[in-house]
Amino acid sequence: MEVRIDPWDYRLIQEYDKLFTVFGIQPIDNIPRRELLKHHFFTRRIIFGHRDFDKWLEALVKGEKVIVLTGFMPSGTPHLGTAMVFEELKYFQSIGAQVKIVIADAEAYAVRREDRDLTIKFGLEFVKHALAWGLNPEKTEFYFQTAMREAYYRLIQMFSRKITMAEMEAIYGDLSPAKVVSALTQVADILHPQLEEFGGFKHVLVPVGVDQDPHLRLARDVADRFEGELGLTRPSSTYHKLLRGLDGNKMSKSRPDFAIFLDESEETIRKKIAMALTGGRATAEEQRRLGGEPWKCMVFELYTYFLLDDKELNEIREDCLKGRILCGECKKIAFEKLVEKIREHKKRYMEINENLAIDRIVRKPSF
Repeated sequence: MEVRIDPWDYRLIQEYDKLFTVFGIQPIDNIPRRELLKHHFFTRRIIFGHRDFDKWLEALVKGEKVIVLTGFMPSGTPHLGTAMVFEELKYFQSIGAQVKIVIADAEAYAVRREDRDLTIKFGLEFVKHALAWGLNPEKTEFYFQTAMREAYYRLIQMFSRKITMAEMEAIYGDLSPAKVVSALTQVADILHPQLEEFGGFKHVLVPVGVDQDPHLRLARDVADRFEGELGLTRPSSTYHKLLRGLDGNKMSKSRPDFAIFLDESEETIRKKIAMALTGGRATAEEQRRLGGEPWKCMVFELYTYFLLDDKELNEIREDCLKGRILCGECKKIAFEKLVEKIREHKKRYMEINENLAIDRIVRKPSF
């Protein structure tokens, strides 16, 4: 059976280990520079795979020019799945990298068919939330796809010469004209930091959810074909597991009842946590006797990704497995910790919203 990843699909990827054999993604465990990978996203294998991440790390250590580039679809306000990427970017900044963030407004308009004015509005909200999460504005560049210079658009035209529809369909499946242009635009996003017009060659790292790997595979193929003509080299990438929604499926802006948004009210968070899928048993008696199944639990997933340090996580896992804690109590702890985190984020967001001139951070499209 053919296996394909669709970057525009809403379904959750379940069998991550298959990606190593089917698509050639490498396990994160084989990275030699372990001393640089101290963040719990690495130690807990939330970031589980990579392409040439070791080469990017070596360039960083040698003092060569490196950049981390990733993008966001501005089709709503950010949720905790988005915050995962903010957290990764903040960590890469902490080890010395510059960050560049794409606001994919062209793709939102063409593929998602989003309203143009709302797309710009939501894009600016992403900028504010990224900074509120802790990204350093002095080390972060934001841009809208439709506000870029001519050299960027020229790349899209040039790239179309050396890729065939058959190759694109092999990567993406069925394609519309909008998806073809959007895919080539994403390749321009990934590769343009290597050009003189954009500050000269840099080693590019793209941290993404694994659902975006088709864009990386296309970008690496295109880089190979333009190595002689434009001096391009393959970008590196890291892949994180997709944070599941509270019902166990993919967390998505299109399914708001099962996502937790960064601007969510505390009462709404309380209600959503209360209805979250858990790994609990049918009755309290069974839970105490058999223990819970934390690997099935969306509350435990929130603990793992955002809310607990290693010691606390191990303790609550053991309490669950041995039936010493019931789901109601566990949800109460998660709610309190999550609300505290969201409350702190909102405070920083308000400070940025009131005091930072966003127009100085990012140039809005003019149409």
